[in-house]
Amino acid sequence: MSEQSLPRSSQRVDVVIVGAGHNGLVAAVMLARAGLSVCVLEDKPVVGGAVRTEYPFAKAPKLGTSTGAYLLGLMPPEIVERTGVDLPLRPRDPHYFLPTTGERYLLLGSDPEASRRNFMEFFSERDWRANQALNAEIAMLRDDIAPTWLREPLSIEETAERYVRPALRQVFVDLCRGSVGDYLSRFDFKSDLLRAMYAVTDGFSGLFGTWDTPGTGMNFLVHNMCRLPGSNGTWMIVEGGMGTITQRFAAEARRLGAVIECNAGVESVIVEGGVSKGVVLKDGRRVLAEVVLCNADPFRMRSLVGREALPADYNQRIDGYQRDGSTFKVNLALKGLPRFRCLPEDRGQYGPTIHLLPDEEVVIQSLIDGFADVKAGRLPEFPTIEWYIHTTVDPTLRDADGHHNSALFVQWVPYAIEGSSWEAEEERYARHLLSICDRFAPGTSDLVADMFVLHPAKVESHFGITRGHIHHVDNAFGFADRLPHATPIGGLYSCSAGCHPAGSVIGAAGHNAAERVLKDLGRAPA
Repeated sequence: MSEQSLPRSSQRVDVVIVGAGHNGLVAAVMLARAGLSVCVLEDKPVVGGAVRTEYPFAKAPKLGTSTGAYLLGLMPPEIVERTGVDLPLRPRDPHYFLPTTGERYLLLGSDPEASRRNFMEFFSERDWRANQALNAEIAMLRDDIAPTWLREPLSIEETAERYVRPALRQVFVDLCRGSVGDYLSRFDFKSDLLRAMYAVTDGFSGLFGTWDTPGTGMNFLVHNMCRLPGSNGTWMIVEGGMGTITQRFAAEARRLGAVIECNAGVESVIVEGGVSKGVVLKDGRRVLAEVVLCNADPFRMRSLVGREALPADYNQRIDGYQRDGSTFKVNLALKGLPRFRCLPEDRGQYGPTIHLLPDEEVVIQSLIDGFADVKAGRLPEFPTIEWYIHTTVDPTLRDADGHHNSALFVQWVPYAIEGSSWEAEEERYARHLLSICDRFAPGTSDLVADMFVLHPAKVESHFGITRGHIHHVDNAFGFADRLPHATPIGGLYSCSAGCHPAGSVIGAAGHNAAERVLKDLGRAPA
């Protein structure tokens, strides 16, 4: 797709958006539809931020894969409706596959009777009842707080009072303020393996914390807010990879008149008398605007303005969000599908999230010990691994040689390794993780044709996210505790994933920021 370019001289627009990630593109669509002139500036060669489809494999150059974000689940359906952007979504059913190195496994999908039989065969009646109770409660909370995601945030306690049914208000507050371990312990699972599975997939994803860390409950709630049609409360695969999302929002923004320029890095925000006036690009050009809307993370936004231009309490707030990224991504090109010890025949186990966890007897302590290793700068022996093979559901990205794309989504690793470096450890650790896959599916390592590895520092450089934190700000911060859209500088706003409601591929931060801009300009949304 050809990119539009700005004139070499200074230009004036109504709104300049810094960064063409998904939130910036959602905002661009909404603001352009309201009749404003919009310019989006992206310093990378392509739009999308961490929501992109790439072809990173030298040994399988025509195999496409989603290198950053892997799934779409949390985007409110109202955003799809209001923007008119059609997204080709494919459901995953089954949703979860929990293999073991023995005969037990869990293959959990939308068929309640099949799921119950699986629980009864390999786990217990008690675990089935706990699973049902957990999902019923989460469904009620999801229904109650769904409207809050597209409104200015209140505090957690005010949100409970205004939106949550009385019987669940304290449960909601405790979940948002507490740990995922405490929340899951309420449901009387017999199996620690099942408790760990739920904690990993929803409580730990992209967050610097473990089983008993306050705030992991908030992350758990966020990751259970799947409301897209046909999702059945879980995450979905986007046909053509995650880049389809950002390409389609970019196309709609252009159709409405927005200008989007890539390879157009912003050097600074122009601030005069406490008011933003536009931006200066790295090539010296200036774009003057009544509104500057920043899609970059809060730390990069501050660097564009200068710490000294912001009040002390605002700087303190941003400083309080600082966390190291702790996610390790191993993107894989596979020559064939693995064969699991516990389930050799294909019963749909390749499409869902595949959870690789330590043995039942040690799994919870392993979560705690593994995170302790990361805080000390060590690589954990058995981190939590979510394994994806999305070409089994969406074959459109496979190449002529039949390769499958795959990924290991790993929590946690340190940003910097004590006594060593990622340059020295990256390939060795990726091979070690594949050896863990071999325990569950012998021969997996032999299926790997190529790898594209992203440790936190590479996430930082590849996608432009401070400290490689995939959510910009930990989802331990919820509702009004996240970064406000309006900044202390007049005309400067944030639509970062660090804003309400959370970090992930949601788009609500872009939607809500656009609505705030329109309100402040006295314009009605189109």
